[in-house]
Amino acid sequence: MSYSVGRVAGYAGVTVRTLHHYDEIGLLVPSGRSHAGHRRYSDADLDRLQQILFYRELGFPLDEVAALLDDPETDPRVHLRRQHELLTARITKLQEMAAAVETAMEAKKMGINLTPEEKFEVFGDHDPDQYAEEVERRWGDTDAYKESQLKAASYTKEDYQRITDGFNALHARMGDLLDQGTPADSEEAMDVAEEHRLLISRWHYTCPHELHTCLGEMYVADERFTATYEAIRPGLAVYMRDAIVANGARNS
Repeated sequence: MSYSVGRVAGYAGVTVRTLHHYDEIGLLVPSGRSHAGHRRYSDADLDRLQQILFYRELGFPLDEVAALLDDPETDPRVHLRRQHELLTARITKLQEMAAAVETAMEAKKMGINLTPEEKFEVFGDHDPDQYAEEVERRWGDTDAYKESQLKAASYTKEDYQRITDGFNALHARMGDLLDQGTPADSEEAMDVAEEHRLLISRWHYTCPHELHTCLGEMYVADERFTATYEAIRPGLAVYMRDAIVANGARNS
């Protein structure tokens, strides 16, 4: 039994372009070709694709996925056990976050003021106020800082969760474009950069393209920002910067 690239894309919920990219980089090479030269995938290919998508969902870069799957010393069952453990840990974390949001919803409905600890527990080990003093020292006199402080003062725990989810989803999409080899100055990458700018404007402060470009440069120049993006996906800090700069030039 073999399957066309279109059917496999439909089964897996990915694009045909993604499968083409996996083939080009040697991550998922179809076992056969039709008489016309079209890709044909076997059941074994589908099993490998499932493993790839599991690891991708867990945040592994494509080069690490390839190394894991192509290790001759690793039994396929080991992959399943590892993925099960990682997925279980993620489910536990998401359940904790969902419970925190439910608490915030109930508190809001009943008019209860949450403590600072309760308000930010959804962020786990990350402290959103870690650099608050530095930010105030560097930008406290700017309109952007004042606007950001005014907005933040009205946010609920649910708002902070929406902000976090929005930026996480956007960073994941940008990371996928990076993994797929999509140029940073492509329409796709620039469109995601524009969404990033609009998210900042919506939740934090009005962010024109000139300011957004400065932020992009800071993602590379400031090692703390760089480390944050590199933890999401290796190479993402520079890729984000380049996409933001390209989007700024497109709108200049």
